[in-house]
Amino acid sequence: MNEPPPLNLLTLKKVIMNKMAFLLAIVVSAISVNAQTADEIINKHIEAMGGKAKLLSIKSIYMEGTSVMQNGTEISQKSWKVDGKLYRQEINSAMFNFAMVVTDKEGWRQNPRNGGAFEPMTAEQVANMQTQMDCAGAFVDYAAKGHKVELIGKEDVEGTAAFKIKITYKSGNEANFFFDANTYYIIRMSAKGGGGMGFGGGGRGQGGAGADTERFTDFSDYKKTDDGYLFAFKITPVGMGGGIYYEKIEVNKPVDPKAYKPEVMQ
Repeated sequence: MNEPPPLNLLTLKKVIMNKMAFLLAIVVSAISVNAQTADEIINKHIEAMGGKAKLLSIKSIYMEGTSVMQNGTEISQKSWKVDGKLYRQEINSAMFNFAMVVTDKEGWRQNPRNGGAFEPMTAEQVANMQTQMDCAGAFVDYAAKGHKVELIGKEDVEGTAAFKIKITYKSGNEANFFFDANTYYIIRMSAKGGGGMGFGGGGRGQGGAGADTERFTDFSDYKKTDDGYLFAFKITPVGMGGGIYYEKIEVNKPVDPKAYKPEVMQ
């Protein structure tokens, strides 16, 4: 039986190059499909939240809610957002009062241990909080904002199938968001460090900033405001008890100029 002639060096090189090109095409295709899938999920989320035009029409948000701690202490929380200009949060209870004011240029935190005086935040802290001022949410035009996204996969969240997408903000901070595979609402987020009960902003894709401990926050009870804007009216820190129930969410209402200042609002 005749044996095939041996491959010369040039032929062997062509075979290897063809195989490498084929493998490279598979890798590029997989990356492309993964990116398209992440974008597809994000686009469906945006549509579920009312559509891009609706979200971009949000110029300010006021949220007011209450929560009950594990020891029974009732806490009230208020927050103001002005798109790209302001994030203010106030937390009040019988035990303590806290306020934080962040603008596009500077920020302050109220220190309960210093008689409630407002103290300047560091430049890094201010930079990390800038995503909280994004009223439309970080996923709307995420690439133009300097953020990156990556589809991690599909996971179970308390019995609900959810797509997990990691977002890397322009600041370098990272957060994971879990999108209900049926409704495409955000039902959970995780991020390392702070943000507390306030981070997340009604299921719009904002994250907190902070240290090494990963914290999870659940979003539920999605409802529309009187003017048709969709929000999660309940935000629950996983494993910490309680949760915030929002009684009032207002969109595009005038914001008191005092909200921009490091002082107590009356």
